[in-house]
Amino acid sequence: MNPADLFSHETNPVRLAPGETLFKAGDAPDGMFVLLEGALSVQVGGQVVENAARGAIIGEMALIDQSPRGATVVATEAASLAKLDERRFQRLIQQNPFFATHVMKTLADRIRHMDRLLTETKPH
Repeated sequence: MNPADLFSHETNPVRLAPGETLFKAGDAPDGMFVLLEGALSVQVGGQVVENAARGAIIGEMALIDQSPRGATVVATEAASLAKLDERRFQRLIQQNPFFATHVMKTLADRIRHMDRLLTETKPH
């Protein structure tokens, strides 16, 4: 199951035009997002580290630990997202173990990806 399927009846999605910024690195956390349609570019230090597509989970780290945003996220095409505040996130992971597991897998994948990027750019 794609996480976007959980929000197929989202009544108030966040909409972004191409080139519009969802949030910037350093911004205060105000929730996480599930990409319902469109595409996003996730950038760290000016480098694209992820091209997010439908079902991508965005901004989960800031929601989990209340730290400032670590990345800048920009729409690369028109996008629609479901926004989850902490209460909605907690309710969802309690009611849907798949979603909780998916968030953990997303975090693990991102850590592994960043490790690879760091290894590739390290001088030998």
